[in-house]
Amino acid sequence: MPDSHNGPAGAGLGLRRALMGPLLSLPRGELDFLELAPENWIRVGGRYGRQLRQLAERFPLVFHGLSLDIGGPDPLDTDLLHAVRRLMDELGVDVYSEHLSWCAAEGHLYDLLPIPFTAEAVRHVTQRVQQVQDIIGAPLALENASYYAQAQADMSEAEFISAVVSGSGCDLLLDVNNIYVNSINHGYDVSAFLRALPLDRVRYIHVAGHYDEAPDLKVDTHGADVIDPVWDLLAEAYHLLGPVPTLLERDFNLPPLPDLLREVARIRELQTARSTDNRLALAHG
Repeated sequence: MPDSHNGPAGAGLGLRRALMGPLLSLPRGELDFLELAPENWIRVGGRYGRQLRQLAERFPLVFHGLSLDIGGPDPLDTDLLHAVRRLMDELGVDVYSEHLSWCAAEGHLYDLLPIPFTAEAVRHVTQRVQQVQDIIGAPLALENASYYAQAQADMSEAEFISAVVSGSGCDLLLDVNNIYVNSINHGYDVSAFLRALPLDRVRYIHVAGHYDEAPDLKVDTHGADVIDPVWDLLAEAYHLLGPVPTLLERDFNLPPLPDLLREVARIRELQTARSTDNRLALAHG
């Protein structure tokens, strides 16, 4: 994992407004960091604004955007980026992540669409990532995206991701649920795909649940519990990377906070197991 800049540590949870009260009452030590979509918090005042700032005093925050449109044809929204930078500075946020996808064409499409896996797309995305990084003053972290159809592919998905990361100097937000979902929908081996990614650039990890539309069609919803094959893939990622900071995503069908914290605790268990393995390996080295 890159060590030239700060970032999250341990096990985190996505911030939703319905969770703000319970999170403010949470005893210290049960959660290590929170992730939020900055678009939903720019210029937010009143009670929610006060609660956000209270949470920022208790937990490190990371930003995970929804509308950057890094692969799209429209010019980047530099007003949004400058607003994100101001909020990063205000709240002491070091990490801004987004999706390796596109979501606008003469207006926002309110969906995350796949980018063609082509050399032209690599050049296009790379230039836009560098523009983003110039504004936010830090490496952008891009998430490997889930997708259900692919317009054009002159290279593999892993090759495309690696080329973007190498060409732009950005980091990787590794989403293990997206790898699992795509492996079922597009028929590839999860371990081979994971190992083909630029793992030395992983900034942090996402783990989430999904919806089973059919045996051969999984939909990335973030609306269910994490399933065992995804937990297994997370453990494999830790085997390759060590106990990288990891965030539980849950966007709807929100259970009570104690139920979410049980999944956060499972992340910690896997991280602790890997840390123990590392210590034992060193002791017997």
